Amino acid sequence: MDGLEGMRSLLRGSLARSLRTLTEADRLSAAWTVACGRAMAERGEVVGYEGSVLQVLVADAAWLEQMVSMRGQLAAEISRVAGLPVREIHFERRGAPARGTARRASGAARKRSSGET
Repeated sequence: MDGLEGMRSLLRGSLARSLRTLTEADRLSAAWTVACGRAMAERGEVVGYEGSVLQVLVADAAWLEQMVSMRGQLAAEISRVAGLPVREIHFERRGAPARGTARRASGAARKRSSGET
């Protein structure tokens, strides 16, 4: 490990210790910025955390693809910095219908068109 990498590790460890006083949501948001860097962090927003799964809303399809390709690295780094288990990250593009919403809506439309209630 070179000197610069050692300094990064020291700073991340120090940040992790100071984050322990914050709420889980604040810890994860701060860890998101540290884990991905400013440019990527500005294009993704931590919007939820449940059962060790982090939910991130992403600005557009290009950034979504980039984040998905780095999912494992990001989860490990966020977990380390936040001091919380992050075993998975679910990404969703901003403005895209929520998962299941389109299926529920289309099912309701079928029921209406067939006269079902």
